[in-house]
Amino acid sequence: MSSSANAPAIGLSSYAFFWQLSDRVSEPLSIHEALEQTAALGVELFQICDYAPLEAMTGQELESVRATADSLGLALELGTKGIQPEHLRRFLQIAGILHAPLLRTMFNVPGHTPAADEAVAIFTEVLPEFQAAGVKIAVETYEQVPTARILDVIRRVDSTYLGICSDPANTVAALELPRDVIDAVAPYVLNMHIKDFAFSRKEGWVGFTYSGAPLGDGLLDYDYMAGKLQPKERKISQIIEHWLPWQASAEETIRLEKQWTQQSLDFLRSK
Repeated sequence: MSSSANAPAIGLSSYAFFWQLSDRVSEPLSIHEALEQTAALGVELFQICDYAPLEAMTGQELESVRATADSLGLALELGTKGIQPEHLRRFLQIAGILHAPLLRTMFNVPGHTPAADEAVAIFTEVLPEFQAAGVKIAVETYEQVPTARILDVIRRVDSTYLGICSDPANTVAALELPRDVIDAVAPYVLNMHIKDFAFSRKEGWVGFTYSGAPLGDGLLDYDYMAGKLQPKERKISQIIEHWLPWQASAEETIRLEKQWTQQSLDFLRSK
């Protein structure tokens, strides 16, 4: 592998291929093709995050994904939503097959919105199994659950195998300022989602659209975030995502998605 063993891993998420993997395009990528494109960009880490087909894959299909990643020199991480014990255990099983040492998740899914006490009980129950397997859980900051509640759960569970996936873009919708969130979560971060964001005036100046921006062009204060979270010193993986709206055509959307990915890689590699 080309990168230094001491450097923090820069990775791509399946969200960096959001439209290319979707049925909005005539020939969606397979997960294997997304891995191949990731390796072709000189990236050595891929986070399979909220990729619906993954959970339904057979053991043989998952082993095929792992084999593709191995052949390309790619490490894998996982991402899902929800913390029901049986769901977490299914993803622990998947992580074992894929040799993924980290699972990102979120508290809420339709039909299950656990309060802090229930979340503490769930993590207390399942974390010994995760620790035995060497897999950490990173809970993402996002607008549906106050950051303070997520941190309350993490502090009460008090395990090095439970921490934060930092994504300050998400929390703006709950009127939590990115810097406040970064400051609060800093000691607990295990994983970073890197995407830029911006407001733009809607037509007629009636309201705003809050959406993605190419990394370095929006409101994300990356230097402040990196200074607080210290990904290099703490060897925290930085996973590139996008909030790219659908464009006028599939061709233009795919072109921009690829362009944003390259700009994000260039930006992070320059730091």
